[in-house]
Amino acid sequence: MTPPARYRGRFAPSPTGPLHFGSLVAAVASFADARRQSGQWLVRLEDVDETRCKPAADREILETLRAFGMICDEPPVSQSRRKALYDDALQRLIERDAAYRCSCSRKRVAATGRHGSEGPVYPGTCRRIAPPADQPAAWRVKVDGPEIRFTDRILGDIAQDLHADVGDFIVRRIDGFTAYQLAVVVDDQAQRISDVVRGADLLWSTPRQIRLQQLLGFAVPRYGHIPLVFGPDGRKLSKRDSAHPVDPASPMPALRAAWRHLGQSSPPRNIEHPDTFWAWAIPRWDIDRVPRNRKYRNERADAL
Repeated sequence: MTPPARYRGRFAPSPTGPLHFGSLVAAVASFADARRQSGQWLVRLEDVDETRCKPAADREILETLRAFGMICDEPPVSQSRRKALYDDALQRLIERDAAYRCSCSRKRVAATGRHGSEGPVYPGTCRRIAPPADQPAAWRVKVDGPEIRFTDRILGDIAQDLHADVGDFIVRRIDGFTAYQLAVVVDDQAQRISDVVRGADLLWSTPRQIRLQQLLGFAVPRYGHIPLVFGPDGRKLSKRDSAHPVDPASPMPALRAAWRHLGQSSPPRNIEHPDTFWAWAIPRWDIDRVPRNRKYRNERADAL
């Protein structure tokens, strides 16, 4: 299936804390790309793993986006309220014999799986011998088939052999929560997303998502992965590392910094308000100017 004709983009933060600068850069890129193409921009709160979410973080993120002049075109949605959609998608995978139960622990996979570019490759233990019906189990999806190929709008042609690099991957965790890979694919289809602009840490999640889209008969959006933001210690900014949140009371310094990080032309110094900034910036957004850090093509993020 081809993506929708009309541009529909999205920003999908996890409500695990305040919006930090790295997430702001992703929001700016996705918002600018949607607005430059007269498209719609949506916000999805990725709280499918409710154990990691913090009270009121979702409201704080939305307020911060508004302070930075980024208003979504539809009411934000939360993954925690969409479980029925994920259940339905998993059932469809099961019915077409594309998914199976798995009781293997991470420790066992590490001990029995061969080394791949993203860590231990699942050896298919439970694919060959199913665990007892009364034993708690996760669900994995089969990765049979040719390598996955797509053209990233920023990084160019990407290819991955899921069988060699990842192995059958989890779509429903043993604790009952839907895994990120399945949830995001179901949500993008349900929201008719045509374009995904996000951080390069998710580049190597994309082949798994395309595999699921193929199995479920979903549209495959266009993808563009922007360069990450690293702290002084060389590590990617992350909420889990207590990265400093951006200041919604003084948005322009961070907004200008995000724009520079994305390789865009410098705005005039007399712009002092986000609305004025966006009126100037949107016609000048050029995704071809975003830095193409090729190292992401050769580095694998941790498997999600």
